[in-house]
Amino acid sequence: MKPMPFVAVYLIALGLGLCNPAHSEITPEVAAELKALREQLQQVRAELDNLRRAPPPAAALATSPAAVVPPAVAPALAESAPAPAALSFFGYGEMDYSRPRGDASQATATVRRGVLGWSYRFDERTRFAAELELENAVVSADDKGEIELEQFYLEHDLSDKLSAKAGLFLLPVGYLNEVHEPTRYFGVSRNRVETAIIPSTWRELGLGLRGITDSGLRWDAGVVTSFDLTKWDAASTDGQDSPLGAIHQEGQLAKARNLAAYAALNYNGRPGLNLGGSLFTGGVGHKQAGFAAPNASLSLAEVHARWQPGRWDLSALAAWGRFSQVSALNATLAGQASPVPGRFDGAYLQAAYRLWSQGNYALLPFARYERLNTARSYPGLEASLAPAIAADTRLWTAGASLYLNPQVVLKMDVQKYLNDSSLDRFNLGLGFHF
Repeated sequence: MKPMPFVAVYLIALGLGLCNPAHSEITPEVAAELKALREQLQQVRAELDNLRRAPPPAAALATSPAAVVPPAVAPALAESAPAPAALSFFGYGEMDYSRPRGDASQATATVRRGVLGWSYRFDERTRFAAELELENAVVSADDKGEIELEQFYLEHDLSDKLSAKAGLFLLPVGYLNEVHEPTRYFGVSRNRVETAIIPSTWRELGLGLRGITDSGLRWDAGVVTSFDLTKWDAASTDGQDSPLGAIHQEGQLAKARNLAAYAALNYNGRPGLNLGGSLFTGGVGHKQAGFAAPNASLSLAEVHARWQPGRWDLSALAAWGRFSQVSALNATLAGQASPVPGRFDGAYLQAAYRLWSQGNYALLPFARYERLNTARSYPGLEASLAPAIAADTRLWTAGASLYLNPQVVLKMDVQKYLNDSSLDRFNLGLGFHF
């Protein structure tokens, strides 16, 4: 492309010279110059033909690995990868089979999740990302499936080390909430602590900031919607399964009289090491008229650590939650199955080992121990009026992940409940992400 202006000017000048009567004959020197110009024009024409045949930059970039990595799924890679152009797609899926040890007639198989995500980059600093999730294959009034927007947000880089986002996004809490594809965790199902104590996948509507430093520190902070305690159903066992999962809002006409704040820190300055923690706090009563706990609030804190020396992958996490100012509400729930708990908590230890690998194949056996309790106390209720405090759920999960590819995994595990053997089970799973 660059020779074009020079050639054009030179031809004009030469043409003017040839029109001059003094140069009515083509001399050998002029003929040589014309030959050289023809060769340059042929080269330029060839370059233009090649450009016409080549795909546009957006199409080329859309097929690159960086273009299919959503920021919320792989934050570290998204921060360092080249910026994709225009529209790109990503997603994940998982299918599983579960057979209770004590009652084989209750064995089930399901398409647990199918997720399609898409992102659009407006320019080098501004992008949009979304995920649409379908659970348990079918959605209707008579089925147990769900369809939902898991993420839906805009993000803008304020500088090379600071970004802001607005919309419906996953909170940076624990290990699984942001990074929860089946290829990225051990076990057929997500661990109990990061589903019962920290609800997975937990997202809120709001504003957030993320910053990174040269020393390997990543920080997050923001203001978002909170939970809705008016949704609590004391006659149901949903609150016993997950206190926060029972009252999440997920961006669906969310009550917003009370907002919440979150903050998180993660240190990744040493290869193979991650240390971090987070805190979420906000109102959950929303000043609702006639509600017995209009000023109720929630606090949730967690700390986590992961170390990957050589073939080992070692991790640990602990989380604590507390509801405040719920005594008056519980007084109205006396005698019911599930009053609002004052405290709930859980923790786990996990170890995995890369036993074998060849090419894209890899086999990683693992073991995990969990201990959790979704209701350690019931404020506002005397012991005679409150349900008995249940013993901690103590659980061993052991199994293996066979990777056919870093993006495709076959899983197997067995689960042993130390406090209730009727919950013991055998699980098989298949998962992928792209």
